[in-house]
Amino acid sequence: MSKPKGFEKPAGVRDYLPHAVVRLRQIEHQVLACMDRWGYQQIMTPTMEYYDTVGVASSTSDQKLFKLLNNRGTTMVLRSDITAPIARVVSSLLKEEPLPIRLSYHANVFRAIEEEAGREAEFFQTGVELVGDDSPEADAEVVALAIESLQAAGVEKFRIALGHVGFLNGLLEEVLPDRIEDQENLKHDLLDRDYVGYRNTISGLDLTDVQTDKLEGILRLRGGREICEQALELSSDPLARASIEHLCKVWEVIEAYNVSEHVLIDLTMIGDFSYYTGMTFEGYAAEIGSPVASGGRYDKLLQQFGRNVPATGFALKTNRILDGVQVKEASEQLPVLVQYTAEQRKEGLTQAALLRSEGRVVVTALISGEDEGYLARQEDASEHGLLHKGYAEILTFS
Repeated sequence: MSKPKGFEKPAGVRDYLPHAVVRLRQIEHQVLACMDRWGYQQIMTPTMEYYDTVGVASSTSDQKLFKLLNNRGTTMVLRSDITAPIARVVSSLLKEEPLPIRLSYHANVFRAIEEEAGREAEFFQTGVELVGDDSPEADAEVVALAIESLQAAGVEKFRIALGHVGFLNGLLEEVLPDRIEDQENLKHDLLDRDYVGYRNTISGLDLTDVQTDKLEGILRLRGGREICEQALELSSDPLARASIEHLCKVWEVIEAYNVSEHVLIDLTMIGDFSYYTGMTFEGYAAEIGSPVASGGRYDKLLQQFGRNVPATGFALKTNRILDGVQVKEASEQLPVLVQYTAEQRKEGLTQAALLRSEGRVVVTALISGEDEGYLARQEDASEHGLLHKGYAEILTFS
């Protein structure tokens, strides 16, 4: 392998130029401010964690983790999400805090598989975790906050697809009792949104017409409040029915938030079924097909850190919003140029400091003797309103 050139960087990572950083910080600040108004306090966790703790607890599959060895030979990982590190903190440093606990974050995460797929290996997430509340109110709260956070990020047209992994698990166990491999294959088809593959998998299972109708019926369960009643008619399994009843209550709270126009129930949407334990959801912007937000309930995660409490949350895919969604740009504040000769340096820099204290952006420049011709041209341009396009104002001390 040839040695990389001085300007090269690893595949899957990127440089953020000033205009992109402005947008990224705009999204970050506006979304975190929104979360703060909902009572979520910001937390920061390490970029690097132990593989045997956060690494194995993460929802990210093992082959997607960036692993490295420290000087003692211990396997470490770069964080692949923020939820597992927060679970570690809530189970240790925040163990005595009264429940529920509301936390927010904005951070970069790393996933090795993204590089292989031609996507980003390092990207940003902005999200929340609500720990210690298993009620429909808590699930509805994170959905409503996800909607308001997307709006704060500048996303105007989007929909939230709401599902529940318990319904699918119950229905599959009802139709395919103890046929774990067949159930997993059908789940993978739904996770990949491969509905043709899902029907093909069903056709290869040697089922009765009634069983086939039940399994194919889930593909029609997409819509509003009426889907709850249709789902109850489709399955008599206790887990499936309890899951739908919970989802119906979540929908009622979402309606009370007056945001149901942004939400649809989609019982084919299961998220990462190895990780989520209840309600799941994804947010889609009109401009791009990939989710710009995802979340749900994960009641078993904190058990891996010795604390058995429920939790729910979501994350915005900040990079996708940055790159793929057209939003209103924040008006850029052009800087003031304060230029001065050596003799007038103190006066020039004093004026620059005064302007900065007023919130202005100021750039300073020393004018040397050979710049006098340039200075004269600048003064003439200033008098005629022909200031350099990169500055809001030019002040000269000479």
